[in-house]
Amino acid sequence: MKTLVTGATGFIGRRLLQPGDTALTRAVTSPHDTVVGDLLNPTSLAVACNGIDTIFHCAGYAHAFTSSDPDTHWRINFEGTRNLLMAAGNSGVKRFVFLSSVKAMAEPGDECADEDWPGEPITPYGRAKRAAEDAVLEAGAKFSMHVVNLRLPMVYGRGGRGNLERMVAGIRSGWFPPLPETGNRRSIVHVDDVVAALRLVVEAPAANGRTYIVASPNSYSGRDIYDALSRAISVVPTYKWSVPAVVLRTGGCMGDVLGRLINRPLLLNSESVSRLLDSACYSPARIARELGWRADVELKEGIREMLGDEALS
Repeated sequence: MKTLVTGATGFIGRRLLQPGDTALTRAVTSPHDTVVGDLLNPTSLAVACNGIDTIFHCAGYAHAFTSSDPDTHWRINFEGTRNLLMAAGNSGVKRFVFLSSVKAMAEPGDECADEDWPGEPITPYGRAKRAAEDAVLEAGAKFSMHVVNLRLPMVYGRGGRGNLERMVAGIRSGWFPPLPETGNRRSIVHVDDVVAALRLVVEAPAANGRTYIVASPNSYSGRDIYDALSRAISVVPTYKWSVPAVVLRTGGCMGDVLGRLINRPLLLNSESVSRLLDSACYSPARIARELGWRADVELKEGIREMLGDEALS
C-alpha cells in the first residue's frame, strides 16, 4: 500500500509517517521519500498522487483563533483540501483520511457534544474545516473512495507547540499564576492516540463515509491541567490561592481593547481566557461504539511523554 502523508513535517505528520511512505512537502527537506507539491497547485498534486493508494491529509493552516485570517483558512483548509481530493480521485486513490477539528462544529457551551451537535462553526478556521469535511464526503461518493473525517480537540505530546506547552513555559518561568477551579470540562487527546485512530479508520470498512471525534474519554478543568503540569515540572503544588475568574475575564476584555488599538491580538484576551476557564467537551462515543477505538494515554502519562527528561519521576 503506497501512502502519501501531507503535513509530514508537522507535529502529527511526523509521528504518522513510516518508512516507505511519501511525504508531500513544499521543499525537499525530509529524510523520507518526498514529493514536492502545494495544496494550491493542482498540477503538483496530480503528480504527487500518481501511484498512491492512501492519503493521510494532515496539512493545513492551524491558527484557530477568531482573529486569524479568514481568506487563508478558506484557501488552504478548504480549497487546498478540495484540490487534493480531485487529484486523488482522478489518480485512483482508494483511501483518504482528513484531519479536521472539533472547531468544525458549533460551540457546545457547557454540554459535551457529539458529531451530531446542531449549529454551525463560528470561526473562519471552523467554517473552512467544515466545508472541507463536506468535500471529503462528496469526493468519497463521486470517486468510490474510502473516506473518513477525524475531528480533533487540543492535541498534545512531545514536540508539540500548543496550549499545554505554552502553559508549561509560563508555569516554569513564574508568569502563569494558578487558575481558579471553574468546573469547566475540556477535551484533549495525545498525539499517539491520534496516530492510532488514523491507522484504524483507514483500514476499517465501517469507517467509510463517517466523521468521528477523536478525544480522550476524560475531560479536565483548566485547574486540573494546571495542577498536572505543575506536578510534572516541580514539587507538588502547595499554593492556597488562585487568580479569581472575574479578574482573568476582565483582563481578557482589556486585552481585546488593546489588541484592537495596536491591530494585533495580545496573549491575554477574552478568547485565551475562555480556553482556560470555559468548557469545550466532545464525546468520542461514536468511534468507540462503531470501531472499538479508545484513547489509551492518560493525562499524567501524556504530560510525562510531552516533557521527556524534564518531567519528574
